[in-house]
Amino acid sequence: MNSSRIGIAEEGGPYSYQPLADEDTISSDDVRLKQLGYKQELTRGLSAIANFSVTFSIISVITGLTTMYSTGLTYGGPLTMVYGWPIVGMLTLIVGLSMAEICSAFPTSGGLYFWSAKLCGSDWGPFASWITGWFNIVGQWAVTTSIDYSLAQLISVIILLSTGGKNGGGYEASKYVVICFHGGILLLHAIINSLPITWLSLFGQLAALWNLVGVFVLMILIPSVATERASAKFVFTYFNTDNGEGINSKVYIFVLGLLMSQYTLTGYDASAHMTEETKSADKNGPRGIISSIGISVIVGWGYILGITFAVTNISDLLNENNDAGGYAIAEIFYQVFKSRYGTGVGGIICLGVVAVAIFFCGMSSVTSNSRMAYAFSRDGAMPFSSVWHKVNNQEVPINAVWLSALISFCMALTSLGSSVAFQAMVSIATIGLYIAYALPIFFRVTLARKSFIPGPFNLGRYGILVGWVAVLWVVTISVLFSLPVSYPITNETLNYTPVAVGCLFILVISSWIFSARHWFRGPITNIDA
Repeated sequence: MNSSRIGIAEEGGPYSYQPLADEDTISSDDVRLKQLGYKQELTRGLSAIANFSVTFSIISVITGLTTMYSTGLTYGGPLTMVYGWPIVGMLTLIVGLSMAEICSAFPTSGGLYFWSAKLCGSDWGPFASWITGWFNIVGQWAVTTSIDYSLAQLISVIILLSTGGKNGGGYEASKYVVICFHGGILLLHAIINSLPITWLSLFGQLAALWNLVGVFVLMILIPSVATERASAKFVFTYFNTDNGEGINSKVYIFVLGLLMSQYTLTGYDASAHMTEETKSADKNGPRGIISSIGISVIVGWGYILGITFAVTNISDLLNENNDAGGYAIAEIFYQVFKSRYGTGVGGIICLGVVAVAIFFCGMSSVTSNSRMAYAFSRDGAMPFSSVWHKVNNQEVPINAVWLSALISFCMALTSLGSSVAFQAMVSIATIGLYIAYALPIFFRVTLARKSFIPGPFNLGRYGILVGWVAVLWVVTISVLFSLPVSYPITNETLNYTPVAVGCLFILVISSWIFSARHWFRGPITNIDA
């Protein structure tokens, strides 16, 4: 294969990975990890399918689209969702391709922050690594917080519908009950992630299968059961401008509607964080990133189409006084079965399918969090690093697992004080992560443009172009996520995303200036001389 084309570099070519002489006695993965400065401490038992499964389960289109469907309906409705999803999906795939190329060159659990360090060299490497690492890990914790809190909210909606619905005297859980649900979910996730990697691999593949089958079942079942279905003209052309948020510009409405898609398509850095536990990591890590995004885009579009064909009255679905309390997809599922069979039990069961998918999503997110925390602390970047990078007898970073669960729970506690504060906290889940995604890509197309040595998977002559498109898209969505979503702007309607991300940036930079620059040297070897 011509190495200038996208794909696996030809053997012995200028872009190929050159193995060491003793590779016949030591696995090539362990050798490559040793070249990068680390000894093998985690069990390398994940196949390509298992690596993909973890990431596919974190992206989990059922999770993101179910929890954000109300946003899509509000800002543009069917037209924004149906056409916005493939647009965002294609641009996200471009970001993923750039990340996959770098992952192939540096297959370590540290992922993004390790890449930044190596791409910037000895002078700027520690600083770049520090910024990338903290945006990555805080973004990951915020993702887990958001996923598990959304599951806690869905459980409360399921209970509400099971006890008669909002209009039938159903039980409405308080914010304290929801936070208890959230804590219990995180506890289960921490317990599962304390198991050996062979068990996690099994759960991960089950999660991927559940997500895949669940999407196809729901996208076919819901419109099939519905007694009233939307026309193809409505699904593919109707643009909802009646958002009740004081926004009239169609372009602005369409742009805000894209948030549903971009929020869903996050977390695919997990394949990179699992590379030290993946066989043929420099090939299967990149494949995990690309395949998880690609398949998610395809099945997610099907899910959007299937559910939207069951939408007949947008204002009723978004009404906080409906049986599901304004939770759009829950109301769709419930009313679809109730209108045909006289009872919404079937819809509640369908919501149970979604809840299990979200549970698996959160489980995989904690897995990715813990590997990032393990790697970051291994390089001394976190307080009490010596505690967090320890592994147990099953070669699981047990302390990092429980730390990730605890921090995610603490982040959710802001919901008890203010919904505005909580939304600001979880906004870091998308912007914080994407900033961490963009930084190593930016360094690859600038500082390391000529010095970067690709691994087996590379983009050849297109690497620079794809990288710049990826960086520009991240800059674009960073602006989009910071725009006001309601007018007039008040303390309650202000979008606090730039405030939250700005505070994180100030904390990271300040900690570097006043402390870390004196002792943090970026990734450090843990191999004895």
